[in-house]
Amino acid sequence: MSKATDNIQFHYLLKGFSFQNRNQCKSFIQQLFKKEKKALDSLNFIFCSDEYLLEINRNYLNHDYYTDIITFDLSEPGQATTGEIYISIDRVRDNANNHEESFTRELHRVIFHGALHLCGYGDKTQEEEILMRKMENKYLDMYF
Repeated sequence: MSKATDNIQFHYLLKGFSFQNRNQCKSFIQQLFKKEKKALDSLNFIFCSDEYLLEINRNYLNHDYYTDIITFDLSEPGQATTGEIYISIDRVRDNANNHEESFTRELHRVIFHGALHLCGYGDKTQEEEILMRKMENKYLDMYF
């Protein structure tokens, strides 16, 4: 029997890392898409290392630097959202330490950041980045 959250999958490319409260987070991501009035078909979250994500950044985006997240919108025009979100657990850990934030909260910030990208939010300009932070904080406050 399939669950309502089966369209959101978590994949682990790191030994020793697993996600606590997966189903609660998946349900919340579905609520986020509903609140943003975006149809959701399927999402794959891939939790990986810095090196793995650096290779994706180099090969697909021609960027030669570490990042915490890369989001790919694989949706067909006019269709419900389909996406892949790659998250570097190494970067999330470092960012949590640097911002004096808990790992759990920082991980959720990045997860929601990827979902918000797929809902149409950007972060290339200062204005977009300010709005993205505001939306991340809104959903973090709702979740926690």
